[in-house]
Amino acid sequence: MENLENLPSMLFADKDGRIYDHPYFRMAGFLGSRPVVPEEQDLIPVPEFSKLFFIPDCPPIGLDPSSGEFTTVSQIEMEGIPVKCFAVAAFLEPGLVRSLLPAVDYSPKSYTLPMWAYTAVGFANDGYRCAGFRIEANQKWDPRNYDDQELVPAIGKYRGDYGTSPLVEHLIHCATVNHCFAAKNLFLRRWEAPLPVSRTCNAACLGCLSLQPRNSCEASHERISFTPKKEEIVSLAARHLEDAPEAIVSFGQGCEGEPLMEHKIISESIREIRKKTNKGTINLNTNGSVPERIRDVAESGLDSVRISLNSARPDFYTAYYRPKNYDLSDVTASIGLATDLGLYTMINYLIFPGVSDQKEEIDALSELIEKTSVQFVHLKNLDIDPRLYIEKMPVSHSRAVGMRHMADILRHRFPNLELGYFNKPMK
Repeated sequence: MENLENLPSMLFADKDGRIYDHPYFRMAGFLGSRPVVPEEQDLIPVPEFSKLFFIPDCPPIGLDPSSGEFTTVSQIEMEGIPVKCFAVAAFLEPGLVRSLLPAVDYSPKSYTLPMWAYTAVGFANDGYRCAGFRIEANQKWDPRNYDDQELVPAIGKYRGDYGTSPLVEHLIHCATVNHCFAAKNLFLRRWEAPLPVSRTCNAACLGCLSLQPRNSCEASHERISFTPKKEEIVSLAARHLEDAPEAIVSFGQGCEGEPLMEHKIISESIREIRKKTNKGTINLNTNGSVPERIRDVAESGLDSVRISLNSARPDFYTAYYRPKNYDLSDVTASIGLATDLGLYTMINYLIFPGVSDQKEEIDALSELIEKTSVQFVHLKNLDIDPRLYIEKMPVSHSRAVGMRHMADILRHRFPNLELGYFNKPMK
């Protein structure tokens, strides 16, 4: 934008979380830890079911439209009273890729932010504007389709029809307390449903949703505290695959550890599920840490696999995943093995503006795609405290080109590669 006056206004919040647009300063964003001016093509209306957060103790960084300089805005006078300013961020609804982080002075912060994907946001005359773009539209994950007024009676009917079990009760908690869309799908008898099985993990991810150390923030979900019985898994999965439209059942959820730690019960369950029905898609979400366990699960009747990574560079991968007894070469081997075994193979790519769009990262990811013939790359916003992630990542002087441009580069290099956000049922 040549005329900085045309940028959306900078947002700020008071100590009670009330949000205001600043009368002078304009919206800025961060690319990594570097403040930047948002570009016009990167600003979109904030979708209806996104959320706004304020960041306690931390003032926003705004853009002075007269000088073009970035300025920390700690205070404003409102009706003659000085009011402290705190930064505001957006959390985008599913299917959107954030292109800029919020511009925040984190120096006063002495805590870890909860695990959300914090996004730059401002205010224009006709509404809120955020930095991002839609990578995939999928009606099945539209928040409008997850009304709890329908969910609660559906849970009662599910219990009445099929009884209960520890796994069902766990998923009821996920649906009603954690508001997991996949868990809600189980009781609404449609689309993709979850099959959490693992209490343990062989990584200590910085952004783990189900387990955080005491000196960090509260985990987003409670990790499953038991190993479900094979009979529970099989009956729940077979029912869903047989009856639900466009049905998927997925091992590997935010409320569990790493499913490959329970590969034997998963493999045995899949064999039994396929004796009962050949309908639907059986999917595995995993860190891909043990290739031979991927082979075991694949050969039991798995249809698709989604393997997570935050980076195709070993040092960046290790800094985030903090793996135990495996490394990125094992993950790469699992991706290649999955495609060789005929699975629909996806990468759950945990993206972070200013890191994922570095030229070195794009080249490393391209090499991985070329080597493994992976078919789908999910561009998933990484839920993490931005300052924590930047502090823990290795120093790199590779230039960040922007998230939208990164996606365009991948499309150009790999015309047959799918870029998106959601798991898909196999035909």
